[in-house]
Amino acid sequence: MRSYLIDELNAEDTARLARTLQDMGLGAGMEGLFWLPVPLELLSPVQREHAQDCGPHVMGLEVEERGVRLELLVRARGRLRCECVHYASSPLREYMQAYLDQLLCDLNVTA
Repeated sequence: MRSYLIDELNAEDTARLARTLQDMGLGAGMEGLFWLPVPLELLSPVQREHAQDCGPHVMGLEVEERGVRLELLVRARGRLRCECVHYASSPLREYMQAYLDQLLCDLNVTA
């Protein structure tokens, strides 16, 4: 699995991040896993086409004790297997990495 990893964080910071994500309603139902929504304008053409049936489209964020891992696979919450489940485009990758970096900065989390 391709991912964007930020490690060497302290446990208090990752716990605060997890609480924030949970408060934002992004919990995935498993401890430490969160679904980050993908902006519609950054979906691929097939994902936009499938948004009604397969969506919403999300990227998984794993919050571990000493780091975070953003999966670069765009998943369809409405369907496990579909052609619309594929890796993020370069613009989407850049957007989501910047989103995560800004969220960490807003929470004063530093590596």
